[in-house]
Amino acid sequence: MKPQFYLVPRDIRSSHVSRHHTLPNFGTVWHYHPELELHYIVRGEGVRFVGDNVSNFNAGELLLLGENLPHMWRCNEEYFRQDPTISAEAVVVQFLPDFVGNDFLKKSEADAILSLYDKAKAGLIITGHTREALIPLMLKSAKTTGLNRMILILTMLETLSRSEELYPISTKDALYQPNKEETDRLNKVYNYTLTHYKKDLTLEEIASVANLSVTSFCRYFKMVTKKTFHDFLIEIRISHAQRLLVEDSSVTTEAVCFECGFNNRSNFFGHFKRITGFTPVEFKRRCHP
Repeated sequence: MKPQFYLVPRDIRSSHVSRHHTLPNFGTVWHYHPELELHYIVRGEGVRFVGDNVSNFNAGELLLLGENLPHMWRCNEEYFRQDPTISAEAVVVQFLPDFVGNDFLKKSEADAILSLYDKAKAGLIITGHTREALIPLMLKSAKTTGLNRMILILTMLETLSRSEELYPISTKDALYQPNKEETDRLNKVYNYTLTHYKKDLTLEEIASVANLSVTSFCRYFKMVTKKTFHDFLIEIRISHAQRLLVEDSSVTTEAVCFECGFNNRSNFFGHFKRITGFTPVEFKRRCHP
């Protein structure tokens, strides 16, 4: 089965993102992305697919996934029964290999990190003292932004590069090699959407970015991402709404609604509940009890 290209929801000016999210489940999409990913399961269990490996996962598991390594966390059936008492929770840190710049990776000081990146192509289970050291750093990174988050990610990478408590999951042969033209076109769409998601983006406008007709663009985008562009735009807006609610306990849900490009509260509340499993008010209370 061919994995889907996943557009990591991050600010256009940023090369990294950190999220602490609670969802009904982790979805069912077998996907890949150019960002490396640290993934800590706070709550949840099921079967995970990483490259050519299939294994059970449970709360407490911490992994490092390399760039373009296909993966999916498929929760057990009870997580798909719309039971409000059951939810999955994870902390995810995603960053491009050159998130601090290409020049940094060319320096001798970065040799250990480049070696870590190579090992991560197979996916790595993080155990022992290394795991215990990384978890608080990941939790902290989800609550900060900018340079502070970048420093935390570098600290995580430095810790991982010295560790002997990392164990491969898959084989490097499982790394997906995406079509460059496909990736470039999707990145143009992605970057344009991240820049203009607050406005009413028309299909004509976004199709021109992809240099396609509207009909061809809709067919192409659905084929590659398995979702419509409208659904993707809504997901981007909700992702930013979650970030605003996490970062500022004083912000109102109404302010977040209009800041993220929604025209009315009922529309915002409906999409937020559908995607996250919680209303904006419930989500805010969970973040700031």
